[in-house]
Amino acid sequence: MAFSLFGIGKNNSDNTKNKVVEVKLDQIIPNRYQPRKVFDQDGIRELAQTIDEHGLLQPIVLREYEPAKYEIIAGERRYRAMKLLKWEKAPAIIEKMSDQETASLALIENLQRSQLSSVEEAQAYRQLMDLNHLTQSQLAKGMGKSQSFVANKLRLLRLITPVQTAILDHRISERHGRALLDLDEKQQRDMLMRIVNERLTVRQTEDEVARLLGRPLPSEIAELKAAAKRKELASLENHSEEAEEPTVNVKKKTVKRKTNKKTKTAKAKQANDARIALNTIKKSIKMATTNGFDIKTHEEDNGDTYQLTIEIPKKQ
Repeated sequence: MAFSLFGIGKNNSDNTKNKVVEVKLDQIIPNRYQPRKVFDQDGIRELAQTIDEHGLLQPIVLREYEPAKYEIIAGERRYRAMKLLKWEKAPAIIEKMSDQETASLALIENLQRSQLSSVEEAQAYRQLMDLNHLTQSQLAKGMGKSQSFVANKLRLLRLITPVQTAILDHRISERHGRALLDLDEKQQRDMLMRIVNERLTVRQTEDEVARLLGRPLPSEIAELKAAAKRKELASLENHSEEAEEPTVNVKKKTVKRKTNKKTKTAKAKQANDARIALNTIKKSIKMATTNGFDIKTHEEDNGDTYQLTIEIPKKQ
């Protein structure tokens, strides 16, 4: 994987790799290429307590950069915990490594094992590329990441130092920082102050940046997309209901049986309405006859209709 990519450890013999020796703590210095800039002191104290109770389960790894002077390759948290416990010596494995190998291994070890902040991770990627003369594609392949993932992390290094520091200190999130990437230095500085003082969310920050740059607001775009999605889903549901109609014939028959009484009632009502209309006409004829008109009528019931023929002589 990454270790073979950077050529680390190829010159080490099996005799030196596993030999554990004790080295005085005052002869050890932290790795100059340590990517972690902020150490969790509570975590170090908890580690110290564990080491005090159970001993050091894994020795730290060092290299001798000068006679009787050692630099940490891996295990700085353990080194800090031992110093907190006031140990005089540390169990260690001594490796023979060049400056480049030492730096690369320290970066890789932290990238693979530690929860680095996004800025620390970006800085580690940049250092690995510079030390080993790698392209983004080569680095991504060696680290088992996609090139777009590495590229997105490296973009954070375009942020001004105060913004990067705010991400390191967890005062703002990585997404806050990404929202500021298109701003110039002054705009980034001003917006950072607003994010911290006004406690802006990521979406609010994105909207404020869009206003500064004269762009459509991301929140409005998101709402329009959501509305379009709701409309599309409603349309699909309507089409789905129409498509399913032929498959519910049995249910329709059942419903029809259940509603037979209602249907008969409706038909009876329609028949009664027809009779009322017929009787109203008959009353009018009777009234005309009472007033001296000679009127003859002929009535037929044709099943679906009533047929009423009225004959009124022109000469009365």
